[in-house]
Amino acid sequence: MEETVLKKFLTAATSAVLIGSLAACGSSSPDVASDNKGADDGITMGFAQVGAESGWRTANTKSIQEAAKESGIELKFSDAQQKQENQIKALRSYIQQKVDVIAFSPVVETGWDAVLQEAKRAGIPVILTDRAVDAEDETLYESFIGSDFVLEGKKAGDWLVQEVGSEETNVVELQGTTGAAPAIDRKEGFESAISGASNIKVIASQTGDFTRSGGKEVMEAFLKSHPDIDVVYAHNDDMALGAIEAIEAAGKKPGEDIKIISVDAVKDGMQALADGKINYIVECSPLLGPQLMDLAKKVVAGEEVPKRVLTEETVFTQAEAKEALPTREY
Repeated sequence: MEETVLKKFLTAATSAVLIGSLAACGSSSPDVASDNKGADDGITMGFAQVGAESGWRTANTKSIQEAAKESGIELKFSDAQQKQENQIKALRSYIQQKVDVIAFSPVVETGWDAVLQEAKRAGIPVILTDRAVDAEDETLYESFIGSDFVLEGKKAGDWLVQEVGSEETNVVELQGTTGAAPAIDRKEGFESAISGASNIKVIASQTGDFTRSGGKEVMEAFLKSHPDIDVVYAHNDDMALGAIEAIEAAGKKPGEDIKIISVDAVKDGMQALADGKINYIVECSPLLGPQLMDLAKKVVAGEEVPKRVLTEETVFTQAEAKEALPTREY
């Protein structure tokens, strides 16, 4: 009797071990499935947008959402409302959801190392769009796709130098969000371009936070404290459009009494340029969606990609704006 019980016990134990071994080696293991993404599996992207602070940003969001749909990429989208803490929270949520790739346009340049390290440890590649981060470890992200903001500022400054010649010129600057890459770089590029022209002076510089209301508010203050303004250099069209409102409310003619240089080339800005209220616009294209989705597919597939992908852009005078407006996509 004892021998029979012992045989039954050994048989059951052996079966349990065998079943456990088969389960451990089987393809149904969730860990194995997630680590071996098949070619036919869809890609999920987590995208953390800065916000909806301008017409440019709205066009950028639309481009990304439409391109994701056309590419068959599932897009998890979040709007940070221009707050870094909201973006970091979104990135951590994407890491927890185990998305295949993360893309985001950072609100500011600094303070990303910790969350990007978390994504790296989780094996989730990161792509920067439109704006860069200030990180010593460049392995924290796969690629950065966007404009050369320093070059944009330089183009604006070069035009001004040529436009005013040797005439004494007082400039006020409407900066973008403090700490944001385009604000830092567009200022740097502009200053480098006018550095050799002693007749051009930036007499005031303040952030308008890339918003139309911010541009109007700051310009109103500039007009009260500086009656001798010749030129406005705005880091984006929305702030330039806000400045136009303030200038007109003060009884002056934008584009004539006070010249305006801007960056972006969204439809509203281009219309103001065509109408003569803005004098010169440096383009910064928001239509990054198709390039981003193509880059994401390559990154997820393990292909080598460029660390820096530039977008092709131009500049516009009044005549060029009139010609471009009928077919303008944003």
